[in-house]
Amino acid sequence: MPVTHQPYTSTMARVRSDADCYDEVTILKSTSVRWGSHRLEALKSRDFRTMWYASVFAGAASWALIVARGSLVYTISDSSMWVGLVTFAAMVPRVIVTPISGYLSDRFDRRTVMAAMFGMSVVHNLVLAVLALTGIIDTWMLIVLALVDGSARAAQVPATQALIPNLVPKRLLLNAVALHQVAGQGSRVIGPAVIAPLLLTAGPGSAFAICTVFYGISLIQTLRIRTASTGVVDTSQSLSKNLVAGLLYVYRTPTLLAIVVLAIFHCGLTMSFESMLPVLSREQLSEDKAGFAYLMMAVGAGAMVSVVFLAGVRKESTRGRLFLNLGVLSGLAPVVLAASTGMPAGLTAAALMGAAQAGFMTLTHSMIQAIVPDGVRGRVGGVYSVHVGGMMATANLLNGTLSDTLNAPLLLTVGGIVFIVVMFVSWRVATTRRIFTHGLQMDPSGPLPSV
Repeated sequence: MPVTHQPYTSTMARVRSDADCYDEVTILKSTSVRWGSHRLEALKSRDFRTMWYASVFAGAASWALIVARGSLVYTISDSSMWVGLVTFAAMVPRVIVTPISGYLSDRFDRRTVMAAMFGMSVVHNLVLAVLALTGIIDTWMLIVLALVDGSARAAQVPATQALIPNLVPKRLLLNAVALHQVAGQGSRVIGPAVIAPLLLTAGPGSAFAICTVFYGISLIQTLRIRTASTGVVDTSQSLSKNLVAGLLYVYRTPTLLAIVVLAIFHCGLTMSFESMLPVLSREQLSEDKAGFAYLMMAVGAGAMVSVVFLAGVRKESTRGRLFLNLGVLSGLAPVVLAASTGMPAGLTAAALMGAAQAGFMTLTHSMIQAIVPDGVRGRVGGVYSVHVGGMMATANLLNGTLSDTLNAPLLLTVGGIVFIVVMFVSWRVATTRRIFTHGLQMDPSGPLPSV
């Protein structure tokens, strides 16, 4: 039985229209709120703005958690292998959980899925804070809790991504996706910046407590979203067949498949660096306790500049050229970091990495959202997360393990060079070359595959 979908303006529940959003402009003007340039235009939507705040605090909590947890593991074990193992445990649920969470994001109200997962994150971080503050924490506990945290994040992300197109007019989709990336990447600065002094003084337990508060704010903001949004799920079909609908859509849509394949290589070769940063910071950049946090902040600062710039790009051909150039720069930046000596040079290279990687992934996400119809968006998001999340989890584990026997700069250099080769090879493929030269030129409202 074929799976059908409904157009952008009529999902299963209420979806905002241009008129809905711009009714609010009058309200905003009456309260003398100034949003600045067109780069912030999507924030005129009340519900997108509310979700954006939730994403800022959730992102801050997530990045702070990565830093605090990585620092604690490295302190306890003195091994990058254990850092990689904990990072793997936090990321591997994206392979196992996201197919189911993608289905849930199409079957149920996406706001409800988001709120439930933020609630789980609150409980997880509270338990982690108590264990750390009482001093009874051990590496195996961190691995188990990382699995819980990763599962909550893996279920929350597809629901959030699927909800975004329902909160703004279609013409503002790239702007909304870019601003959502601003929230995620900018929070990479906020979270580590807040906990860095705590890591130097009070210890990681206090940092975990801050993460709990941040996730609590995200939960409250999510509950304030008014727009209900679900996909289209054929309840007469089994769970497995509904999940296959998302998989088939990815594999049967050449442009979408090409974008996803590039993202897989990008995440595995250039973005799987978290497990290497503690040893890189201590041994090459001569910064121990807070060095990891400083590097993550620099990555976030560069990322934020990049995605704010992209939020104002309107021309498709410009987006295509940026997609190519940022991809090449994503491979070059880790090589620059690997060659850095001293923290100032390392921070500059990390900012370059953040700018290139976040820009590349922002364009990737916006193109995927433009191609995929709303009825199957959650399941396609789940398929995408399985591919890139599985790659990042495996690559972080491998990089963390190899950093103990080889060295982190060598791994960064090899990964960066290989991805540059991937980008040049992709130029030889007609589908990706067309994207690089003309941008995304296709009708996103085509039929879904039959299952």
